Amino acid sequence: MHPNGVKEKKRMKKLYDGFSALYGGDNMVRISEIRYIPRWIVLAIDIVIVLGAVFLSHVFLTELRVRLNFPQYRSHQVILMLMVNIIFMFVFKTYAGIIRHSTFFDLFKIILSSGGTLATLVVINYGFAKVNSLPLFLYPTLFLFFFISVSMMFFFRMVVKRFFNLLLDFTGERNKVRVAVVGVGDASVSVARAILHNPNYPYRLAGFLTNRSDSQRAVLLGHKIFTKNEFFSKESIHSNFDALLIIREIMSKKEMEEWMVLALDKGMKVLKAPTLSKVRENDLVGGIRNLQIEDLLNRRPIKIENEDVARRHTGKNVLVTGGAGSIGSEIVRQVAQFQPELIVVLDQAESPLYDLELELLERFPDQKFSFVLADISNSYRLEKVFETHNFSMVYHAAAYKHVPLIENNPHEAIFVNILGTRNVALMAKKYRVNRFVMVSTDKAVNPTNVMGASKRAAELFVQSLQDLEDNTTKFITTRFGNVLGSNGSVIPHFKRQIEKGGPVTITHPDIIRYFMTIPEACELVLQAGTMGDGGEIYVFDMGEPVKILDLARRMIRLSGYIPDEDIKITFVGLRPGEKLYEELLSNDATTMTTHHEKIMISKDPTLGHGQVDKLSRAIIKAAVKRDRLQVVKLLKEIVPEFISQNSEFEVLDKIITFKDIENAGAAGAQLPDDKAVNPIPAVQPLKTETDG
Repeated sequence: MHPNGVKEKKRMKKLYDGFSALYGGDNMVRISEIRYIPRWIVLAIDIVIVLGAVFLSHVFLTELRVRLNFPQYRSHQVILMLMVNIIFMFVFKTYAGIIRHSTFFDLFKIILSSGGTLATLVVINYGFAKVNSLPLFLYPTLFLFFFISVSMMFFFRMVVKRFFNLLLDFTGERNKVRVAVVGVGDASVSVARAILHNPNYPYRLAGFLTNRSDSQRAVLLGHKIFTKNEFFSKESIHSNFDALLIIREIMSKKEMEEWMVLALDKGMKVLKAPTLSKVRENDLVGGIRNLQIEDLLNRRPIKIENEDVARRHTGKNVLVTGGAGSIGSEIVRQVAQFQPELIVVLDQAESPLYDLELELLERFPDQKFSFVLADISNSYRLEKVFETHNFSMVYHAAAYKHVPLIENNPHEAIFVNILGTRNVALMAKKYRVNRFVMVSTDKAVNPTNVMGASKRAAELFVQSLQDLEDNTTKFITTRFGNVLGSNGSVIPHFKRQIEKGGPVTITHPDIIRYFMTIPEACELVLQAGTMGDGGEIYVFDMGEPVKILDLARRMIRLSGYIPDEDIKITFVGLRPGEKLYEELLSNDATTMTTHHEKIMISKDPTLGHGQVDKLSRAIIKAAVKRDRLQVVKLLKEIVPEFISQNSEFEVLDKIITFKDIENAGAAGAQLPDDKAVNPIPAVQPLKTETDG
């Protein structure tokens, strides 16, 4: 059967189901089930209207005692007028619109159809008069017919539209969320139309809000426009609304915050519409979500110089370690857009890697991937990967990142963050990879915990490789703060606590953090990977720091609760190794600008390769022996600015001696070559989230 025939049968079934409810026991027409009237019914009604217009035009002239020409051909005249009009109805498809969504565009089609009919009948009339000395129709009859038919057909559509809306108001619409759309521009009107055209979604357009003062008495899509002051100052107005709908792309973060605060103060929900440029209009309503805290922390989109990034990736082989983590997986997604020859995704987390494989193969069916389950601390396994593929770019995002866990298991940070980075970097150098990009963290700056110190030690080792005589690889380090929505980050944690009814736990009332979105961070990583001559540490503009207490309160309010009343906030104290304020630059570092406004170069102190290599060998050996104190002692030697806070290792900052350092050097000298530094046979690293 033809597809149009199938659609027509479905429409008729909807219509039948709606009216059959009258006889099914509940005596209620489910009007929301009737999507729209079939086209042939609309056409039939229009034909009846045309016949009515012919009749009325004759009645008017008869009442005015006007004598009509050729009364004996009255039936022929009616048939001619009707047939010509039907032809133009098909030409302009006046029956094709959905009646309950009629607009002035439908009126325009009706005018074109009836206008074409009028012009054709005038030409026929003129030709008939040439032959028979009298016109077939009186010209007033034709013009009356035109105006009456246009008015009646459009009036019919407006009546059906209004009737349908009234029925919805008295049936299922009562249970829908009454939405006030913020703005009166094109984007706001598009979203409002989408709500009107999608009755199956749980939203009902109830009005518009604007900052403008010139729209007070205006009506848009049949709904009143309220000013901000009028809306929120009058209980009789805002009590008729359930939610505010914000279109993110038309307002700044400051404006969004203002609307959010006003709405939440009045007990209203705050909804956001998706970006119009990224979805079809039919998907707009389905994309409406509650406003999230991420929306308020997000900043202006970053302009990425895609030509440079594309040139580094198109047709090349790319390796991403930690590829199943929050940062690594987003790097893979963004790199895939540049059509590299092959992307190798390496991770030790089996289930996340498998989930990512399913996603990527569906999302990028034409891209070639290789998914490698491996631990970067195993240099034997790692070398096989480098031997097999001629990598042009390596993104090193594999790391242990959770501060309290690493503080309790410092040797595991050594295996992954130091030994793992050492292995990947040395393989990149050995196999002459063009660029090696390491994903680091702001916790490596003036570290107060083992995790941050281990990342700083990894930075030092990577930098030290740059100036070796036989090196051809450009070693690049990128450093940024917290990313929104990453695994284990504060925002998902707060969401879970709020869903359980609280309390929301915060370590300290004064703690602050920098935030950026995962896509934003990864875009900057890709951009930084195309810059410089190697050896640089790139730091990103993280915007303004956010007070975690304010963050928690906003999230509670956005969830519809009152902080400290509905959801309690409790302070549990700083965790081991945690500090109040994260930094992007160390105390003795200077910065240099780059051609990208969001990226700077941090000029940090460095260590010679011989020194950092000897100390890293020693700390790896101490980690194999599970010697916790020796591990942290050596870590403090590699990273002198590492001062423990709220940790059992604070005592080491007071008792570390030169003898310890000399012993560390002696221990390091006894280590054999690189491949022997491989604790995998004796050690099973913790299976935690691998992330940048």
